[in-house]
Amino acid sequence: MSEIRNLSRRTLLGQMFSAGAFVLAARVAPENALAAATKSSTGDWHPNLWLTLSPDGMLTILAHRSEMGTGVRSSLPAVVAEEMDADMGRVHIEQAIGDARLGSQDTDGSCSIRLFLTTMHEVGASARTMLVNAAAAKWGVPAADCAAKNHQVVHAASGKALGFGELAALAAAQPTPDPKSLVFKDPASYKYLGKDFPITDLDDMVRGRAVFGFDAHMDGMLHASIERSPVIGGKLKSYDGAEALKVKGVRQVVTIAHSDPPWLFKPLGGVAVVGDSTWAVMQGRKKLKVEWEPGPNGSADSVAFRAGLMETARKPGKVVRNIGDVDAAFTRAAKTVEAEYTTPLLAHASMEPPAAVAEFKDGKVVAWAATQNPQAVQDTVAAALGIKKADVTCHVTLLGGAFGRKSKPDYVAEAAILSKQCGKPVKVAWSREDDLRFDYYHSTAAMYLKAGLDERGNPLAWLQRSVFPPLMTLYDPKAIYPSFELSLGWTDVPFDFKNHRAESGPASPPLRIGWLRSVASIYHAFAVHSFLDELAHTAGRDPVEYLLAQLGPDRKIDFKAQGVASGSDGKDEYAYDTARLRRVIEIAADKSGWAKRKPAKGRALGICAHRSFLTYVASVVDLEVDDKGGIKIHRVDTALDAGRIVNADRVRSQFEGAAVFGTSAALMGEISFRNGRVTQSNFHNHPVARMSEAPRETHVYIVPSDAPPAGVGEPGVPPMAPAICNAIFAATGKRIRELPVRKTKLV
Repeated sequence: MSEIRNLSRRTLLGQMFSAGAFVLAARVAPENALAAATKSSTGDWHPNLWLTLSPDGMLTILAHRSEMGTGVRSSLPAVVAEEMDADMGRVHIEQAIGDARLGSQDTDGSCSIRLFLTTMHEVGASARTMLVNAAAAKWGVPAADCAAKNHQVVHAASGKALGFGELAALAAAQPTPDPKSLVFKDPASYKYLGKDFPITDLDDMVRGRAVFGFDAHMDGMLHASIERSPVIGGKLKSYDGAEALKVKGVRQVVTIAHSDPPWLFKPLGGVAVVGDSTWAVMQGRKKLKVEWEPGPNGSADSVAFRAGLMETARKPGKVVRNIGDVDAAFTRAAKTVEAEYTTPLLAHASMEPPAAVAEFKDGKVVAWAATQNPQAVQDTVAAALGIKKADVTCHVTLLGGAFGRKSKPDYVAEAAILSKQCGKPVKVAWSREDDLRFDYYHSTAAMYLKAGLDERGNPLAWLQRSVFPPLMTLYDPKAIYPSFELSLGWTDVPFDFKNHRAESGPASPPLRIGWLRSVASIYHAFAVHSFLDELAHTAGRDPVEYLLAQLGPDRKIDFKAQGVASGSDGKDEYAYDTARLRRVIEIAADKSGWAKRKPAKGRALGICAHRSFLTYVASVVDLEVDDKGGIKIHRVDTALDAGRIVNADRVRSQFEGAAVFGTSAALMGEISFRNGRVTQSNFHNHPVARMSEAPRETHVYIVPSDAPPAGVGEPGVPPMAPAICNAIFAATGKRIRELPVRKTKLV
């Protein structure tokens, strides 16, 4: 069974500069990464970025992305092992520290496989080539007559075989192949890729040995719990820690300076209680006497704020896509339909709240953190303490859920600041209340849509406006118009409308805004696909038939030629292909029995099809609304086309999880605030879907594809809310235009 270990900076540096480095090039590596391979004193060969091969045949593969349930630190190493024809049972996986030499380590945006699949193939193929060449040279036979097979190189004609470990020293003497010369394995011979294989961490997880952020430990560490201003931007007026210091186990009460916008990933500041255990400092924190100056956000109210967004959405905005002449087409319409949709702020609410332990010593920081981006930890901690980024070492633990929250390392900076003040390692563990009240919230949104229909109910004109606080306000408070978020389901609407205008409006948030799983696609898919379903029913047509009709002829859409962003990375291979969207719609509808479903009181199907993070997804939700207004989701059928797949089991699990995550967000997800203060504090007033509320069955269908790989962690979420709401309408006649659903009385 493969293992996982954390790779220390000392170990990495030793491998980087050891005279015995067995070096493999990767396109993310700098040009000076290549060096002659020679034998080390231990007999191991240490590749400078990804691989270490020992004489006993143990292969160590570096995992540079964070594991939060996606399986990424199993899947990327599996690509290397596949290309080498290595035995995964003889593989160690090393978790990398934060280091820019590894390329991007930001495990966000469902892009790990997409960005590094080719690199991992090259790393594995390079190693295999060197091993094969080494064996061929030893045997005096052509390399073409040798092949890697199950952790060995074999010469079929003679029956000779040498294990990888036996060849390590000889392989180190081989020149590193030019990436352009590499020959990759035939996918037909894959043992791992595209199939199901267990994640590396599974055994440790089920046996309770896995190390998450809350499990991280440093010798002699103290614990801290921080009281922060209940209003973002508020400042400390005064505090009295005398009673807190009387709690057994509490040692100190210290302050962290407040931060001002832009928020970035800076700590918010506050009063920290430091002591011998998490329990002690949390009890001591309750006894603090603190007064705050609320600042400019002290009167902010979520109801008024969302109403203001909607008022802006009703007015002409900044045009972000324009086809034909929408205004003229409206004058020819047989019927006009308008609708307004709103979505609330959402919290990440991962099962494990933020946690980190850090030690400041001799001007340097060592941290262990549940983080999606250890390089952001280095940047943030260095800025907070006024030290060099190179003097910050970040070890990465497993993440007990993340969804985007743990790529923002304010909590790691808190631990480092407190360590400097206290002279010992300090562990900061956020409570659930901290997690919900001081999150980087997913943005609230207001959207207005209007369509002019012909006699058959097809849109002659389609107008859409979206208003929400953009993510860039995190970096620049003056950036009140959205940018890349518009390419997530707004400017890249794929329907064959001859007259189509999309607009956006300005907004500035009173809270910290951050990205959350599937980002703006959540609210954009909700509005666009709910409205499309409204039009289908207005026209008296079947929603699936109507949806397919609006796609028009199969084609690849050149959004760039229209002057709009589409989330396609600017690459032709990721051009929006409506045939792929059509295919997943047809599969999901067929598997759900859509055409054969007979009407039943209070029970119906709803559908949505949406592309996000370059993956095409269609979901059909089968739900029932009982005579008390309760909702039961009997079944979800999801079809997806994500291009080439590495681990099919992990893909299915991501979409199964997305069905639950999307259900929670649609039915009950909401963060509200009054007088600048978040009103939710724990799961009693911020519920998530329980077993009785989650889908009873979720079926996932992966479309076989040779297309380039796309994302799988996020694309399953956006279709859930519109599919649920469309099913509710079909079952009850109640149209949901405001999320969460629980705000609407269904019977």
